[in-house]
Amino acid sequence: MIIILYIAALIAAVAFAVLVIFLARTLTAVRRTMNNVADTLEGVEKQMEGITLETTALLNKTNKLADDVGEKSEKLNTLVDGVKGIGDTVQEFNKSIRSISMGLTQSAQDHTESAAQAMKWGQVAINLWKKAKKEEKY
Repeated sequence: MIIILYIAALIAAVAFAVLVIFLARTLTAVRRTMNNVADTLEGVEKQMEGITLETTALLNKTNKLADDVGEKSEKLNTLVDGVKGIGDTVQEFNKSIRSISMGLTQSAQDHTESAAQAMKWGQVAINLWKKAKKEEKY
């Protein structure tokens, strides 16, 4: 019976040794995998640092560009206001010219008869002057 006990203990020891060997292999494979994961994460971390720096630089440039666009927009608003003022001035000038033109037209219509008579008298005066010149030549 003691031999059976020894044989049982030997089988248990061999089984335990086999179990330890398989566990050691499994743990070694897990360690290699974990080392690869750690290396990969380090690479990702370095890439993320680069991306973070580039993103920060891009954000700074975007903010500067937005400020520049804002400043130029304000300057453009001033220019647009100036052009609007010029347009208002031109409109007022057009109104003045239209008013003067209407006044001249009305005045010409009011004095059409007088102007026609003045032209007739002018024509008569020119004819008389021409006759006087012709008579002087003879």
